[in-house]
Amino acid sequence: MTEAASRPTLEAVAALAGVSRATVSRVVNGSEGVREPLAVRVRRAVEELGYVPNQAARSLVTRRHDAVAVVIAEPEARVFADPFFALQLRGISKELTAHDNQLVLLLTEGRADHARVARYLAGGHVDGALVFSLHLDDPLPGLIQDAGLPTVFGGRPDFRAGGPAPVYVDSDNRGGARAAVRHLKDLGRTRIAHITGALDQTSAVDRLDGYRDVMGADDARLVVESDFTPGGGERAMRELLDRCPDVDAVFAANDLTALGALRVLRERGLRVPDDVAVIGFDDVLPVAEQCDPPLTTVRQDIEEMGRLMARLLLRGRPGPDPDGDPAQAADPAAPVPPGVVLPTTLIRRASA
Repeated sequence: MTEAASRPTLEAVAALAGVSRATVSRVVNGSEGVREPLAVRVRRAVEELGYVPNQAARSLVTRRHDAVAVVIAEPEARVFADPFFALQLRGISKELTAHDNQLVLLLTEGRADHARVARYLAGGHVDGALVFSLHLDDPLPGLIQDAGLPTVFGGRPDFRAGGPAPVYVDSDNRGGARAAVRHLKDLGRTRIAHITGALDQTSAVDRLDGYRDVMGADDARLVVESDFTPGGGERAMRELLDRCPDVDAVFAANDLTALGALRVLRERGLRVPDDVAVIGFDDVLPVAEQCDPPLTTVRQDIEEMGRLMARLLLRGRPGPDPDGDPAQAADPAAPVPPGVVLPTTLIRRASA
């Protein structure tokens, strides 16, 4: 009670600045209509008194909560074990922090969590949602649409819904896969296999399509489905070697899958790249550079994907434009590109 009573009020700021309470409110909330000399006095008074706006009251004026939900459609164990998610969250966090927004992380362990996430999103706690790692049969897009929140997806979504096209940020998964498989062919490899990611996700499907673009009518025995994890890579590599012991190259759907494949090749006494060349996807440095041998892989800028997702969301929500004059309200109907696809690059190391 003593601490609350000692906090500076809007009236105290107004008295120190020599302006009205309404003028202080407009400056604090980033509204227009205050001459710059008065705004400077208010900002100085705010700093001197250490005034912190009441977020609930501010939200009523600005129609904003300055908080964004990040929804990852994966269980906790997967999210905290895969450095891909850490990089994407870092990019999102940097962009939100730069615009004084809070990140609220929501994970879905299973179907039972969808109703909880939907209730939270519909409850008026956040200004928008950033959603990634969706699976093809996931109900989250429909639930989020029902909540009426501005949303940006990480990865090309593959769902049909009414209204405008979904806004998303993705990498050139298909083009990156083509570059990887062409590189293996240029090395003279003829039995090139592909260990896929989870094929209920568009990134895995696009990488498989890129592999097929180069290989043509591929031998079905050379394609083994996996799940983007090291354990899945191990299981798939064992199956592949049992099917096709003469395989001489592997394109893995991500670096963690490649890590698992490398372990099995070493167990079987096969040399990389002499006997079997291996290429991954992502270029997650703690994985790619510490593989034995260091991993040739397709780089996608995962952190930049996260930053761009957050930037697009902040542009599309009601309220001040984060990239311009803070007093200039963003138009919710202003065009935001429905899909942004970032380029990928083949990074050559010792494994291929």
